[in-house]
Amino acid sequence: MVTPLPDGGPFPIDDLRRRFPALERAAPFIFFDNAAGAQIPSSVLEAVTDHLLARNVQRGGPYRHSREVDAMIARARVSVAAFVNARSADEIAFGLNATSFIRSISLALGQTLASRPEIIVSELDHEANVATWLALERAGARIVWWRPSEAGRLNPADLEPLLSERTRLVACTVASNATGSIVDVAEVARRAHAVGAEVFLDAVHYAPHASIDVQAFDCDYLVCSGYKIFAPHMGFAWCRREAINRLPTFREDFIPDVTPDKLEAGTYAYENVAGMAAAIAYLEDVGRGYLDRVGVPAEGVARSVMIRAAMHTIAEYERTLSSALLDAVDGIPGVTVHGVTDRARLHERVPTLCFSVAGVESSAIADGLAARDIGARSGHMYSPRLMKRLGLMPAGVVRASLVHYNTLNEIARFGSALREVLDELT
Repeated sequence: MVTPLPDGGPFPIDDLRRRFPALERAAPFIFFDNAAGAQIPSSVLEAVTDHLLARNVQRGGPYRHSREVDAMIARARVSVAAFVNARSADEIAFGLNATSFIRSISLALGQTLASRPEIIVSELDHEANVATWLALERAGARIVWWRPSEAGRLNPADLEPLLSERTRLVACTVASNATGSIVDVAEVARRAHAVGAEVFLDAVHYAPHASIDVQAFDCDYLVCSGYKIFAPHMGFAWCRREAINRLPTFREDFIPDVTPDKLEAGTYAYENVAGMAAAIAYLEDVGRGYLDRVGVPAEGVARSVMIRAAMHTIAEYERTLSSALLDAVDGIPGVTVHGVTDRARLHERVPTLCFSVAGVESSAIADGLAARDIGARSGHMYSPRLMKRLGLMPAGVVRASLVHYNTLNEIARFGSALREVLDELT
């Protein structure tokens, strides 16, 4: 059982914002499209630059620079393992992005469908965690659809009639990249494992907002993209050692057939891995600050606990952002928010506001916000199946996606700008 963490008091928003140079450089522009890529702390920029200046060479060589790359990658594995609470660092693989890992794992898993040909996928998910599995129909897979509710939520109880001894895998998101709604993935895993199936999680949208704990989730595979969590463009995968080592992944002959090597095809961007490690160090520092505020000495505290403390205080603060976002659009004629709107259930969502306005093109709203120096996004949010189910295609929605460096003042400006835009368009 996880011990609840105490209230950390006021969130140090001003101090943390100073660590993100892009925020001041872009002012008065407001970054409300963080689900498409968050900004980075200066320490991450420094780590990337240092790597490119000091050790921009291939790993595996006998000379100092190459050995430093090997050591950096080993340290980064330990950092990411702490971030997701993995059992060991060898369960972490690095690569280009989450999508490439989903495809690599799906191709391998597609060769193991003989007695269990069914794969359960969800319309709530990003298309990367749908199309990759649909492609396995050519290999004999049978796709079973887990439909979201009318409110665009996934209910794990609805899996019950879908699961059977023929189920090979359940693939789903941890939080919807379109609506921000969180899925009870531990309950998904409990139900899937009860019939002998495995669970594949897309944690890309969830990762900047709350703790990832693969042991508590009890999943088998999890993928993430660093550029959503204050790092450069890269991706990583956590795979349960026993699960991934059974899969026939593509690898060159000289590559060991064990994790993590068997998933790391070719050379990836080492400098971005250095940046990922620095992003996690930044989160550890946020956790250290939280522990200091609640009077807990940080000395000797495990890295995974420090990161959990960081994500706890971030999630606490972001619930105030979610509430303010919902308040900002309350009472605007024609606005429909898609996702959790109940203020008593803010823990079931992240600060992503997904909305549409009756009779107004979503793209026109996003354009109007952009003209007022607010970066938001319109369209299907790479979840066209969800948008179709909600009756929102082809126009899609407007999405404002916030992270912990955003502020209540920015939300107030967004609310005023949105009303101005709608006044012009209606």
